[in-house]
Amino acid sequence: MSTSRTGSPTPADTTGAAAQYAVGPAESVDRRWATQGESVAASRHWWDAEADDYYEEHREVLGDAELMWGPEGIYESDLGLLGDVAGQDVLEFGAGAAQGSRWCARTGARAVATDISSAMLTRGRALDTDPQTGAPAYVQCDATRLPFGDTTFDIVFSAYGALPFVADSEGLLQEVARVLRPGGRLVFSVSHPIRWTLPDVPGEAGLTVRHSYFDRNAYVEADAAGAATYVEHHRTMGDRVREIVAAGLRLTDLVEPQWPEGATHEWGGWSRLRGRLVPGTAIFICRRDP
Repeated sequence: MSTSRTGSPTPADTTGAAAQYAVGPAESVDRRWATQGESVAASRHWWDAEADDYYEEHREVLGDAELMWGPEGIYESDLGLLGDVAGQDVLEFGAGAAQGSRWCARTGARAVATDISSAMLTRGRALDTDPQTGAPAYVQCDATRLPFGDTTFDIVFSAYGALPFVADSEGLLQEVARVLRPGGRLVFSVSHPIRWTLPDVPGEAGLTVRHSYFDRNAYVEADAAGAATYVEHHRTMGDRVREIVAAGLRLTDLVEPQWPEGATHEWGGWSRLRGRLVPGTAIFICRRDP
């Protein structure tokens, strides 16, 4: 699971604010158009650099072999959105360290984990410590160019992986539909689109709308030379639905999980304060009709 940082400052906020919001090597923060090529390059670089720190920071909530749908701490073992995965061919794209794929493998699936970051997949392999419980296969690739044949998988899923970080999210879903068998299921989670309007902070300041919901310019962090080091793309709820339909898939459900009772952790802009008032995650459940 590679979690996004939606809701960071608007362009008007970036002067003097980049150090507050930017992570890693960013020297500037902006909202602008970003190409597919620079988005892919930035994601590979950023997640390679952040893989170990990301795992250590979020391990307590994320776990080593759990499929967590969102930073609220919502798990597949609670929701059952994939159905029975035992004996199924399962693909996770944007898998990060493959916690979700590992959960599927340990539940009896033939699981494949893909990610653009070799460091993330290396971290994943290091977590495969119990040969008795099964482990996924690993493939490094761009999710918009999956190296698999048509109708290869029964189930495809992603928890915050790849979709927010590519310019061509419509093409990504078409590629997923290609490798999905007729009757197969796609489930993916992303930051709820409403979070794009809010600053990425967990307290009261994160409850004030600061940016237009309708602005599709990407959130871009750049280094001193102006090269993008982190890119995240916004789509409205309607955009996501239209992309699903254009890929030849059928949307069967949309889950907007509430903050779990008793959960007090914070994860970036996610917190109990915000999670009890506005949704932080949107989970789309889709089918490829026979």
